[in-house]
Order: sequence, then C-alpha cells, then structure tokens
Amino acid sequence: MKINFTKMQGAGNDFVVLDETRARLNLSPDQYKQLGDRHFGVGADQILTVRTASTSDVDFDYVIHNNDGGEVEQCGNGARCFVRFVRSMGLTDKTTVKVRTKSGVLTLTENADGQVTVDMGAPIFEAAQIPYVAPLVKMKTEWDYVVSMGNPHAVCLVDDVEATPVLTLGPMIQANAAFPQGVNVGFMQMVSRSEIKLRVFERGAGETLACGTGACGAVVAGIQLGLLDSTVRVRTHGGNLTISWNASSPNSSVMMTGPATTVYQGTIEL
Repeated sequence: MKINFTKMQGAGNDFVVLDETRARLNLSPDQYKQLGDRHFGVGADQILTVRTASTSDVDFDYVIHNNDGGEVEQCGNGARCFVRFVRSMGLTDKTTVKVRTKSGVLTLTENADGQVTVDMGAPIFEAAQIPYVAPLVKMKTEWDYVVSMGNPHAVCLVDDVEATPVLTLGPMIQANAAFPQGVNVGFMQMVSRSEIKLRVFERGAGETLACGTGACGAVVAGIQLGLLDSTVRVRTHGGNLTISWNASSPNSSVMMTGPATTVYQGTIEL
C-alpha cells in the first residue's frame, strides 16, 4: 500500500503527518512503527493523523502514535505542526482551530509571526487521573514532581542537564510501578526564574529533541514548587518554547508558543 505523508518538525521534535480526512488508512501498529523507523521508514518521534471531526464542537480529530506503534494521548509540539498542516493543505482557512485528542480538546492558533500557540488546557494534579500511585519509599534521585498535561510527566530537578544520564535514568523511572501507564520523564535545570533547560525521555520514543507537553509539565512543576515565574523560556536541544501559566487560577490553561515547520512531502510503500 502506497501512502502520502508530510514530514514536519517543531523545535526538533519530528513527525510524519497523515491526512485521513477523505478516507481512513487503517494502519496497523506495525505500520505506524515502520513509518517512525529511522532506518527502514520515514523516521519520526511521532506519527500524527488528521481526521474529520467526530463531534460538532471541534474542527478535526487529532490522533497520535509514537514511533513504537503505540497510540498516546497527547503531543504538544505535534499540535503546532497540526494547525500548520491543515492550513497549508487547504483543509481549513481558519487561523484558530479546535481539535479532539484522546485526552481532550486543544485550541491551536497560527500567529501572524509564524509561531504557533497551543492552549494545552489545565494541568492535572490528581494522582488517579495522571495516573500515579505514590510509592511508600522513593529514592531522592528519581523525581521531584508529577503532573499530567494530557499525558503523565515526572519532572526531575537537576544541577546540569547535559551531565545528567538521561538515557539511563529515563527508562528506570518509566519502569517504576508508581506509573501504571508509563510516564514521560523530564530533566529540568534552572537557569533563572524565567528560563530553564530541559531534556525529556518520552514513552515509546526515547529522548527527543523537544517535548511540548514535557515543557508544559516542567514549567507547571517549577511554578508549583515556587521556583519559576508565570512565563518561562524553555531551552531544548531542538529549539526554544515559551510556556505561560497562571497558577493563581487552578483551572487556567497552560499556553505554549513555538515553531512549526514543514520539512518535505513524499510517498512511501508500506
């Protein structure tokens, strides 16, 4: 089967984007895995699928698969690419669209300066909704804060993010029984009250050059711990993101702004 795809990236977090607004491709987990494979496929952190809206209150459905073939709830950097894709492909002329994901509705806005802002919704702190089962004994070297941004995040404060063994600690924390559905692990270095450095080891993808929900989760954690102000620049290996959140209003949305770029289009046989 031959399919058309678009390769996109947002702050180095890269994606294969598929258009299923006309017909479903009905791909299997193995086919998603092939698309994400950097040796035998296109290569991407996640595969994003655009589908017609399943309900009248949104413009599209937004489906996300990691490069291991598994479906996940949320992808913030992908959301920025999503709105750039649907506009460039003529699927909508709106500059702001609403999309339904597995974990809820996102509002995406393509700004006049080329950046994209995503209303990520309110963070989730309730353990059962994350989901998170607090261990009776926790090593201090593991995580400092747990939050969900539509998918679970464990945030670790580190002195030097570049010297931190992310590729070792990430899988260890992900395997912890405290996270029954796994977890994305963020390693955050404080630069100032308005700037952090961040590396994220994601479920089903490993370390990525950037993680939008990870950036949101890290900033929320820093604000809750009294370490950060309400607007923070997040420096990742792939680029910079700006995250804003008003902690005084518990139901306020986390806002994420950053780049979204089309790399190329192509056809692949699966």
